[in-house]
Amino acid sequence: MEQQRFFLFIALAIILFLLWDAWQKDFGPQPVSSVTSTQPDTTTSAAKATDIPEGADTPAVASTPGSVPQAVQQPLLATSKEIVVETDLLRVVINTTGGDVRKVDLLAYPVDVKEPDVPFRLLNDDNKNIFIAQSGFANKKARDNSLTQAPNHYTVYGSGKINYKLADDQQTLEVPLTWISNEGVEFTKTFIFKRGEYLVNVKHIINNRGNKPWHGNLYQQLQRKVPEDDGSAFIYTYTGGVTYSPEDKYQKYDFDDMADANLNKKITGGWAAMIQHYFLGAWIPGEKDPFTYYSSQQSEGRYVLGMKSAQEYKVDSGNIASIDSRLFIGPKLQEKLEQIAPGLELTVDYGVLTFIAKPIFWLLNKIHTFVGNWGWAIILLTLLIKLAFYKLSEASYKSMANMRKVQPRMQALKERYGDDKQKMNQALMDLYKKEKINPLGGCLPILVQIPVFIALYWVLLESVEMRQAEWILWIKDMSSADPYFILPLIMGVTMFIQQKLNPAPIDPVQAKIMMMLPIVFTVFFAFFPAGLVLYWVANNILSIAQQWYITRMVIKA
Repeated sequence: MEQQRFFLFIALAIILFLLWDAWQKDFGPQPVSSVTSTQPDTTTSAAKATDIPEGADTPAVASTPGSVPQAVQQPLLATSKEIVVETDLLRVVINTTGGDVRKVDLLAYPVDVKEPDVPFRLLNDDNKNIFIAQSGFANKKARDNSLTQAPNHYTVYGSGKINYKLADDQQTLEVPLTWISNEGVEFTKTFIFKRGEYLVNVKHIINNRGNKPWHGNLYQQLQRKVPEDDGSAFIYTYTGGVTYSPEDKYQKYDFDDMADANLNKKITGGWAAMIQHYFLGAWIPGEKDPFTYYSSQQSEGRYVLGMKSAQEYKVDSGNIASIDSRLFIGPKLQEKLEQIAPGLELTVDYGVLTFIAKPIFWLLNKIHTFVGNWGWAIILLTLLIKLAFYKLSEASYKSMANMRKVQPRMQALKERYGDDKQKMNQALMDLYKKEKINPLGGCLPILVQIPVFIALYWVLLESVEMRQAEWILWIKDMSSADPYFILPLIMGVTMFIQQKLNPAPIDPVQAKIMMMLPIVFTVFFAFFPAGLVLYWVANNILSIAQQWYITRMVIKA
């Protein structure tokens, strides 16, 4: 009976979640996009460049290094030469305009199992799906006769090459971009790629060849549009901005938040990222440098999340300064993320049950190192969880068996006291006390297991290791639905068998609902990732075996 109530609770939770998700899509707050005018655009880039932090000069759009910045009209993303960089893991396109990272293909992650030679594109400068990484300098007005010209992400850099490839005997690859101001200050932005790494070091070198000191603030930002709905109505994963600080830890800052108010927060030792299912892009500044984190909503449905150095950098005449930062562009591999920056592994978003989910993933990963297959690892993990909760399940089944024994006496009490609830409850409590029965004994063990189930659900849903992981035969991708619906059908059959092992509810309405549950769950799970369905199938089969053993062997003995 308690097992049936557990299934009823889960079904109700799923239905409520789907109703909420549908309401959010239809009636929830939507990001505000400005309307594009059909009239000729006569505004200058200075007026339009609201994606540069406050204090920056007029966008520099010099056609050659050293030219005087000009205020001219800009397209949505100004484009000059493209520099193509290829390592063992990444294919990156850097535009000389701003030195923006415009495109990133993840060579080890195909876009689909059916297209193994087409890599997944994480960053993209297509106007319909913009997601790019930018950096530059913002300046205040001249004071104390200081120099102010500096490159921002509208500046056109110079580059000696347009193609870079990490050779087989190379461990690092450097891609330098250079711009010289009219005041004689040389700025070099160098991207440093390493073999086997998704982390890119970004080094800004300021060589002041002018005759006055230079002042400026470094800024780094991620700019993207809200991705189009991919039709995954049954599965929700967070896409949007996140920040981390030693004080407030992991904080989500989604597109609606950016539309409502601009972020303005000073953080030392943190990072900012745009995350999505399985992948992320993140700017990680120096641990000891304070930065002011900001956000803004732009035209054309674009959103900016970034950081600007809280203190100005000063470079005296004849001096050289170097500023180091890092850009991560890749998959959410927890072990690698933990090594890069504190809290970066939290972008694998397990929600409030992270403290349970992380140990579960650790155990799942250890099992995988032995069996070499994520499908079998899920089955073995399910078995270990069942063994861990065996005593609780045994207590639950014993409690249900005891409740069934006194069922006739409970019915007699109901008939004796009729509608007198007070006397009825008192008589029941006396009966429980006399027979040493805990009425919650069958329910509590199941409630203890629910957080573990939910945590495991998020582990299987969020872990990029499940993406395109093969199990057996027809299951070629554990993160996608079973193409032939075999696993969901098996899951429905196992649920039906479990129901038959339990006594039917006395209430005929409840009995009909319970009979419908296997069908409802089968329909729901037909669209769930195969890894999740495999866990549920394995759990049901083990539960059937466990229930049979306990009721036939343990309780009767």
